[in-house]
Amino acid sequence: MPRKPLLLSLAVILTGCMRPGAYQRPEPPVPSAWPASAAGPAASPGAPEAAGVKWQEFFTDERLQSVIELALGNNRDLRAAALNIERVQALYRIQRAEQFPTVSASASGDAYRMPAAMTSGGEAETIGKYLVGGGVASWELDLFGRIRSLKSAVLEQYLASEQARSAAQIGLVAAVANSYLALAADRDNLRLAEETLETQQATYELILKTREAGIVSDLEVRQAQSQVEAARVDIARYTGRVALDENTLTLLAGTTVPANLLPAELGTDRQLKEISAGVTSEVLLRRPDILAAEHRLRSAYANIDAARALFFPRISLTAGLGLMSGDLTELFKAGSRTWNFAPQAGLPIFDAGARRANLKLTQVERDMAVAEYEKAIQTAFQEVSDSLSLRTRLLEQQEAQQALVKTLDDTYRLADARYKAGVDSYLSVLVAQRSLYGAQQVLINLRLARLANLVTLYKVLGGGV
Repeated sequence: MPRKPLLLSLAVILTGCMRPGAYQRPEPPVPSAWPASAAGPAASPGAPEAAGVKWQEFFTDERLQSVIELALGNNRDLRAAALNIERVQALYRIQRAEQFPTVSASASGDAYRMPAAMTSGGEAETIGKYLVGGGVASWELDLFGRIRSLKSAVLEQYLASEQARSAAQIGLVAAVANSYLALAADRDNLRLAEETLETQQATYELILKTREAGIVSDLEVRQAQSQVEAARVDIARYTGRVALDENTLTLLAGTTVPANLLPAELGTDRQLKEISAGVTSEVLLRRPDILAAEHRLRSAYANIDAARALFFPRISLTAGLGLMSGDLTELFKAGSRTWNFAPQAGLPIFDAGARRANLKLTQVERDMAVAEYEKAIQTAFQEVSDSLSLRTRLLEQQEAQQALVKTLDDTYRLADARYKAGVDSYLSVLVAQRSLYGAQQVLINLRLARLANLVTLYKVLGGGV
């Protein structure tokens, strides 16, 4: 049999023996439905799923939208994630280029003198060799898919980096929103403390004048003074927290946030768009972090194929075409053409088990990628279930707390009226005021928790891109 058909037949046989590992997506290790504990008031009929709602649509507060825009343009973590995409893209292009031959051109000259004693004619001679040409050096014929598999592995890493950037963007949008809401809540608490101080200061001055008239006791004076000092403590505390919140927002935004974009008050949940958690937990498979984990898993499968290809021969070609002459003036004349063709095939016979160990390594890395993919789904399922459960409970707590604040406000007004009418002591006013002030603080914190929960739910359901 001629040599060329023999080589082709051998290549076909070996290629048939090479069976790439087909990618198989693992079954999600979570229930298909959300847990019963997450059941609660459903979103409005027709509410879209979070993954289909852009952050500009979910956050309706224009100032918050402007702050998020600042963060997306200046946050250093997000910038690093974008640069990582460019890095992996460059690696992919490098790996992809290995599929194609590298053609290069060269020119060389070599001249040397032969002494008379070394020549056949007994006279010294000058011998020269000049070469101009181009060719391919060591181009690997990818008959067994090693280079294609490595290219696929890097491509999947590139796609994973894109999804990782999307996940980073979602996380940044949620972090900015939560920091913005925390600043608004602390400003509400600071405003409440200042209003309380103003009221308590007026009451204290009134009681002090009454004490000078000998109508009230020193105990009532001290009780009123304690309320004034307590309000001052809260003002100092919330002033510090507001400053810290502003610093956090500045760090997330990557630049100083203009004062006109800072929140004036906490607002209501109407500043957030209604979203749905979907009917089944399959919505989690569209989360960017889970898609990134799946791309890394696909990359691990491709690395296995590349490791298997090392068990087969590596065939490379070196070829060139050019002009050669012993005299530079004759180099470009007819008859000076030259060429070379040097195919090469190599297969290690003994490598002390290195290739087998390398294959085992890629298989273990594949199993690790499977575990990471499944863990990402489990974590996502827990995050969504927790957020859904909290959404129900926080709404119930907020409604109950609002009713409690109204009741305590009425109680405080009655106690204050009775005290001014001389029917009751100042202690009743003190207890009622403390209870009302504490309930108002709790209500602000519950409103913050509810808004933060809605933001978190939007994030963990894969919204925000």
